[in-house]
Amino acid sequence: MERTFKATLQSFKELVHKIKYYNEALAVLFWDLRTGAPKKGIAGRAKVIGMLSTEAFRLSTSIEMEDFLNYFEQKESNEKLDKVYRAVVQECRKEFDRSKKIPAEMYTEYVILTSEAESVWEEAKNTNNFSMFSPYLEKIVDYNCRFIELWGYEGNKYNTLLDYYEPGMTVDKLDRIFEQLRERIVPLVQQIKNLRYQPDDSMFFRNYFAPAKQEEFSLAILDKMGYSFDAGRLDESEHPFTIGMTPGDIRITTHYYPHNFSSALFSSIHEGGHALYEQNISCELDDTPLSTGTSMGIHESQSRFWENIIGRSYNFWSCYYEDLQKIFPEEFMGVSLEEFHKAINKVEPSLIRVEADEVTYNLHVMIRYEIEKALINKEVQVAALPRIWNEKMKEYLGVEPKDEKEGVLQDVHWSGGSFGYFPSYTLGNIYSAQIYNTIRKQFDDFDELIKAGELIKIKEWLGQNIHKHGKLLTPAEILKSVTGEEINPSYLIDYLENKYKKIYNLNI
Repeated sequence: MERTFKATLQSFKELVHKIKYYNEALAVLFWDLRTGAPKKGIAGRAKVIGMLSTEAFRLSTSIEMEDFLNYFEQKESNEKLDKVYRAVVQECRKEFDRSKKIPAEMYTEYVILTSEAESVWEEAKNTNNFSMFSPYLEKIVDYNCRFIELWGYEGNKYNTLLDYYEPGMTVDKLDRIFEQLRERIVPLVQQIKNLRYQPDDSMFFRNYFAPAKQEEFSLAILDKMGYSFDAGRLDESEHPFTIGMTPGDIRITTHYYPHNFSSALFSSIHEGGHALYEQNISCELDDTPLSTGTSMGIHESQSRFWENIIGRSYNFWSCYYEDLQKIFPEEFMGVSLEEFHKAINKVEPSLIRVEADEVTYNLHVMIRYEIEKALINKEVQVAALPRIWNEKMKEYLGVEPKDEKEGVLQDVHWSGGSFGYFPSYTLGNIYSAQIYNTIRKQFDDFDELIKAGELIKIKEWLGQNIHKHGKLLTPAEILKSVTGEEINPSYLIDYLENKYKKIYNLNI
């Protein structure tokens, strides 16, 4: 019996929804795994995750999926689809072609491996023991190299991994972008480093900041940003993250350090930026693979925009500093708003990426990018990473880790197999500065809005211009529609130079 378009579309939607529901269940399991699952349950949980992941994988690469894609890619059928499901077909085809090349057994093994590896990484970090994590990382790197061979690649092998997180990005493009940043940021760092004057940020470390009070303030700021607690929650984990099930359930985490006030607050704001993106995707994309951010670079632009451009601005704290002093009256006694603002923007080459200042942050990303390229192209071995890491930290930032915990083990990403992910942090910084340049033109009273704490207007503008589109538009299309041009690192460099010229009284 010949199938009708309407019936076929309904069956296709049911399959797409089923895959989405599997992934939502997996997200809950991953969240639980990283926010308090007991150690003895980790191995068993990894098997459950592996089984569910395999089922979703099989559905996305099934003969049924292939038949649907072939049908809806025909001109007559494709023209009958609305814009959403035309894009869904394109997204499913991309995932089908990518996943079909990976044997199901191999995929299951990899999911189980990375699920276990994240927990092993956490223990290895806490015990400062890279050798505990090293065997897992070796296997993860090997799997990624085998995947690339199966997927195929053009030019550098690392291009295939880059494209997964930032469609259209290549090593050649990224190398040029990083070179532009290096040319002006390294001299800026050096100029600041040579100054006698440095902001005093000792109040963040010499005082005890009760985690419960830190949480209270973080929750208040997230609320001001427009993060919906009816559609999310804030928890604690070793490494802060955002995880989304649906726009109605977007969860974030942070990590409280009693003697490091700024870490948890700015990671909360950062993850809140990610969450706002996911919470405000259009409902017309519900239950489809388009109901997520279009790329990690655009996603990072939102978190970095809120964390740095808004959250570390003088105008932001002119509104909220008194609220902070009420929660920590003794800790910030005698610290003026000006002193506080300069302290949270202190430029100092440091060991930990997530706590790095805006100026040196991208140097951390470059280090990881160069290591990843070398690993994937088999130019270095996993066993050599602690030494290579320390050498690059010294070369780029002039600092050297005293142990593996604050060195090669500090990031969670490699344990989950996220190779190609780190460059999206720098791309996010660049995009955020470009978006900032545009939004200031849209709001003549932008500074006054921030001073008045009217952050919801900013959130709504971002929602209308970026968030609602989800994955319906490509990163390049969103950037072009919002800013009128392609990626341009100059806006980030200009932003950094202008901001820190004022803070450090520089002649640039």
